[in-house]
Amino acid sequence: MSILEIKNLSKVYGKGDMAVKALDNVSFSVEKGEFIVIIGPSGSGKSTLLHLLGGVDRPTSGSVFVDHTDIYQLNETKLAIFRRRQIGLIYQFYNLIPILSVEENITLPMLLDQHKVEKKQLDSIVARLGLENRLSHLPNQLSGGQQQRVSIGRALISNPALMLADEPTGNLDSKNSSEIMELLKLFNKTYNQTLIVISHDERIAAQADRVISIEDGRIAKDEVIRS
Repeated sequence: MSILEIKNLSKVYGKGDMAVKALDNVSFSVEKGEFIVIIGPSGSGKSTLLHLLGGVDRPTSGSVFVDHTDIYQLNETKLAIFRRRQIGLIYQFYNLIPILSVEENITLPMLLDQHKVEKKQLDSIVARLGLENRLSHLPNQLSGGQQQRVSIGRALISNPALMLADEPTGNLDSKNSSEIMELLKLFNKTYNQTLIVISHDERIAAQADRVISIEDGRIAKDEVIRS
C-alpha cells in the first residue's frame, strides 16, 4: 500500500529569464515501511524535493499525497497541523528549541496539539535513543549526536506516516553518523516507520531498500537495492 504518492511535481524559483527549475515533473510512490535514500549532487533538487514532500514549501505544479491526503489542497493552517501530526522532519542542524529540555523538545508536537503524551511510548522511544539520563538537559548541554537523537525522538513521537531526514549525519563525526543511521534503521524496521533520507553519502545509500538518484531536478535512476 502506498503511503506517499508524488505526481508530476515541479518547483520553479523566480520568473522570466531569472527562472530556475529546481524540480522538473517528478513522479514516484513509496510503500509503507520502505527505507529510501535520495541522492544527488549539490543543486540537483534533492533538498527541494524533501521540503515539498514534508509540506515545508509549496510546489509550482503537481501533487503530493501523504496517506491519501493531497497535502497541497489544504490551507496553511490545516497543512501545518497535518505536517505536525503526519510528517516527522529531521534536519542536519537539529532545529531544537534551545530553552526547552530534552523531554519538552521530544514531546513538542504532542504539546502543540494539546494531546496527552503516552508515557509508555515516550519511555520506549527515549530508551531506544539512549537519552534516559538526559531528559532534563537543555540542547546546549548535549553533544551533536545526542541532539540529533532528540530530533529523531521529536520526529517519531506522533507516530507519523512519514519520517523525512535531510542530511541527518552531515554535521556529525563518523562514529555518531553510524550510530544515527543505525537508530533510523532500527525505527524503520521495529515500527515499520517509512523513512526517506536525503544524502550525498554513497555509504548511506548502500543501506537503503531503494535509492532514487536526482540530477538537474529529474529522477535519473530509481533502483531497488533490497526487498
